[in-house]
Amino acid sequence: MELSIIILNYRTKDLTLACIDSIVSQYSRELESGRFEIVLVDNNSQDDSVEAFKKLKVPGLRLIESKENTGFSRGCNLGAKGAKGEFLLFLNSDTEVKDQGFINMLRYFDDRKNLGILGAKLKNEDGTNQMSSGKFYNLFNLFLMLFGFNSMIRESPDRIKKVDWVSGAALMIKRSVFKKLGGFDRNIFMYLEDMELCYRARLRNLDTYFYPDIMLFHKEGRSSGRTFAIVNIYKSMLIFYNKHKSRSEYRTARFMLKSKALVLVVLGKILNNKYLLTTYSQCLDGL
Repeated sequence: MELSIIILNYRTKDLTLACIDSIVSQYSRELESGRFEIVLVDNNSQDDSVEAFKKLKVPGLRLIESKENTGFSRGCNLGAKGAKGEFLLFLNSDTEVKDQGFINMLRYFDDRKNLGILGAKLKNEDGTNQMSSGKFYNLFNLFLMLFGFNSMIRESPDRIKKVDWVSGAALMIKRSVFKKLGGFDRNIFMYLEDMELCYRARLRNLDTYFYPDIMLFHKEGRSSGRTFAIVNIYKSMLIFYNKHKSRSEYRTARFMLKSKALVLVVLGKILNNKYLLTTYSQCLDGL
């Protein structure tokens, strides 16, 4: 088996069904022949997701039911553990596949020994490009991210390009390399797990590349709420700095995160903005 497409579902039944349907529409031959498989992990959704998935008649589809919601990283690791393909493709449940670009991505790995991770270009629902690759978050880049200068550290190149990290919404990697790296960091519940994985790949002299020749839509933000995302980005950033950076860099990063959160909590009180107050109060609780 060449490719295992790993999809994690947590209360996103309709999005997941649409994602699977789009895969089948493009890769029915590969699924029927056993060249590809779909590994669907339900992260203990506790709704009617599993019942709906069990009714699917899709060749090459295997369902793994987690006994608890372990988060994105551990859920994907569970899927990888049960996968049979030489390559793994981690694909968000809120994506839709519009061509056979995954086959070309597989071919790009041929004879490229230092290629560790290949990320696909993602498009928004309106057809515009998503910024689905970026630079590692050193202190300067963290400052840019926190104060709204994402366009300086994230991009969507129009050509195949070596980058620091790619989005985990469509990330391809050899199963042997994923195993060697130890999978996604189990301590990261969700968000920045893709960047952290690419960082560890770089430490092992493995390159990460961005692959644009594909048509893949990502309904960003549909599988989680904005407050949830921001709170977990804060937590994940501290995990990354604690794991990979010096104590002084960790303290500086924590100070920067805390300072922004404090400012926005105060602003939320002044403007009576419940969203700012709730979101950044939760961020502070995690610091």
